[in-house]
Amino acid sequence: MIGTRDELLQSRAAAESKLNSYDCRILVCSGTGCIATGSRKIYEIFRELTQNAPQTTLEFAPHEGETKQVGVKNTGCQGVCELGPLVRIQKGNSVIQYIKVQPDDCSEIFEKSVIGDEIVERLLYHVDEKPCKGPEDIPFIAKQTRIVLKNCGKYDAQSLEEYLASGGFAALEKAMFELTPEQVIDEVDASGLRGRGGGGFPAGRKWKQVAGQKVTERYVVCNGDEGDPGAFMDGSVMEGDPYRMIEGMMIAAYAVKAQNGYIYVRAEYPNSVARLTKAIHILEENGLLGDNILGTDFCFHMHINRGAGAFVCGEGSALTASIEGKRGMPRTKPPRTVDKGLWERPTVLNNVETFANVPDIVMKGAKWFRTIGTEGSPGTKTFSLTGSIRNTGLIEVPMGTTLREIIYEIGGGLKDDAVFKAVQTGGPSGGCLTTEHLDEPLDFDSIKKFGSIVGSGGLVVMDENTCMVEVARFFMSFTQRESCGKCVPCREGTKRMLEILERIVAGKGVPEDMDELLELADTIQNTALCGLGKSAPKPVVSTLRHFRDEYEAHIIEKRCPAGVCSGLKQYIIDPEKCKGCSKCAKNCPAGAISGEIRSPYVIDQSKCLKCGACLDNCAFNAIDVK
Repeated sequence: MIGTRDELLQSRAAAESKLNSYDCRILVCSGTGCIATGSRKIYEIFRELTQNAPQTTLEFAPHEGETKQVGVKNTGCQGVCELGPLVRIQKGNSVIQYIKVQPDDCSEIFEKSVIGDEIVERLLYHVDEKPCKGPEDIPFIAKQTRIVLKNCGKYDAQSLEEYLASGGFAALEKAMFELTPEQVIDEVDASGLRGRGGGGFPAGRKWKQVAGQKVTERYVVCNGDEGDPGAFMDGSVMEGDPYRMIEGMMIAAYAVKAQNGYIYVRAEYPNSVARLTKAIHILEENGLLGDNILGTDFCFHMHINRGAGAFVCGEGSALTASIEGKRGMPRTKPPRTVDKGLWERPTVLNNVETFANVPDIVMKGAKWFRTIGTEGSPGTKTFSLTGSIRNTGLIEVPMGTTLREIIYEIGGGLKDDAVFKAVQTGGPSGGCLTTEHLDEPLDFDSIKKFGSIVGSGGLVVMDENTCMVEVARFFMSFTQRESCGKCVPCREGTKRMLEILERIVAGKGVPEDMDELLELADTIQNTALCGLGKSAPKPVVSTLRHFRDEYEAHIIEKRCPAGVCSGLKQYIIDPEKCKGCSKCAKNCPAGAISGEIRSPYVIDQSKCLKCGACLDNCAFNAIDVK
C-alpha cells in the first residue's frame, strides 16, 4: 500500500534497487504484432529454460553462489513490427536486439547470451550485411525521438514496480505536492501540446475551459477508439505502457479537479483492455487510485468502456454518448464537451498519446517540450508506418520531420526499390501527398494547405503499382460504411460518391463523374454534422487533384494504369504461345473463349467476366493481362 508521498519515494527506491539487481533480463515483445507471430510461446520457453537451468534463478527465488538472477519480461511494442517475434537480452546497460526469434532459437540464445556473453549473429538485424547488436544500432529506431514510446520495449508492460523504477508517478507526485492545479494547467498550456487524436486542439486551453466551469462535477475521458485502417499507435501505448497514460489522466484530473475518469477502448483491442484493467486494479490495490490518493484530499476513480467498433465514436460527442449507454452519434455544437460533455458535465477529452505526453511536460517543463518539433506543433508524433515500405512498424519523430526522412531514412525506402507514388496521411479522413511534398514538414498546420491532415498518425505508403482511384474508392467505402446516418450530407452524399467511384473502377465511368465528385465533396465538407462527414471526401479530392490523369484513363481510355481494377483488365491470348489445348475455354464460366484444337484460341471481350479463370488454367503462359 502506498498511502503517502514518503511511501511512494520508498517504493520507487525499492523498485529501482530490484531492477538493478538483475544479472540479466530477457525482454520479450508482447505487442499485438509479435503476439500474432508467436511471442507468447517464446516467453514461456524462456521462463522454462530459466527455471530449469542450474546456473539461473527466475525472478527472486532463493539462490546461492554464482547463480544468475534472470527476469523474463513481457514488454510493450519494440517497434520493428514486421521483424517479430522480437527479443532483447539486457545485461546492465548492454542490450542485444534479436529479430524473428523462433522457438527453436531460444535454447541457443539462452546458452550463448543469457548464461554466456556471446551473440547469435544470425538473429541480429543487418544493414548492408553489417550486424546491428543493439536496438539503437538499427536505423529504424536510432533515427527516432521517443517520448511517448520511451518505455515501450524496455520494461514489463504490466508491472507497477518497473514503471516506478522508470520514474513513474514522479510527475503526479510533483503536480500534487509542488504545483497548484492552476500551475499544472499553465505548464501544459505553455508547452503548446496539441491534441494528438487528429484535431490538434491545444490541450492546455481545453483544460482551462473545464477548470473554469462553475459546475464542480467534472470528468476526464481518454479516447482510445483508434479506428483508422492501418493505425495502431494508441493501441501500442495502452498495451505497452498503460501506467504512463493513466498517470497523464490523473494529472489532468488533479488540474481540473475531476473525480472520475473513463477510458474508451475499442473492443478490437483485447490486449489493451486486459492490461488497462489489470493496471487500474493494481493501482487501486496500492492506493494510487481511489480516495485520498497519497494521503491528500485528491480522489479519482477510473473506469473502462469498450466500444463496439463504430468509427464515428472517435468523435467526442458520439464517444460520450456511447459511454452513457446511448447510440454513438454526434450532436451539433455548441455546447462542446468542455461545457457539457459526459452526463452533461464539463469534460476533458483527449486521446491516449496526448495524455502520455503530460508526465514529461510536468517533470521537464514547457520550455523543454518546445525544444522539440515546430513552433506551432511542439513535441513528437507517433506514426504507424505501413504499406509498400521496407520497415513497417511504430515510430515516433519530432513534429516537422519530413516525409522523405520518415520514408527513406527510418522506413528504409520502398519495397523492391519500387518508385514512390504517394502516402495517405490521416487515415480515411486524410488525403494523399506525393513526391512534390516529400520535403514538406509533417505537422498539424503545414500539410493542411495540401488538402491532408496529420490525423491520428497513420501513414500508408504507396508505390507505382497502386491505383489511386481504387485507393479513393476503398477509403470512401470505409467512411460510407461507418457513417452513423444522422445527417443527410454524410449519409447520402458519401453513398453517391461511392457509387460513382465504383462505377469508374468497373469501367463504366463518364467524364462528368469527376466534376460531380468534386461538387458532392464540397457540399459534404461544408454541411456535414461532424468531423467524420466533413473530412470523408478528402481522399477523393486529393487523388483527383494529384492524379487526375488516372481518373481520365479509367473513364476515357477504359484502362487502369496500375493494372489493379479488375473491371478494366483485358485478358488476351498470345497466338504465338497458345498451343490450342482448349483448357482455357473449358474453364471459362462465361463461354467467352472460342477456337479449334491445336489452333490459337481467342477471347470475346464483350463476354469476358474478368474472372481470371483462363489465366489460372493456362499451362503455357499464353495469356496476357493488360
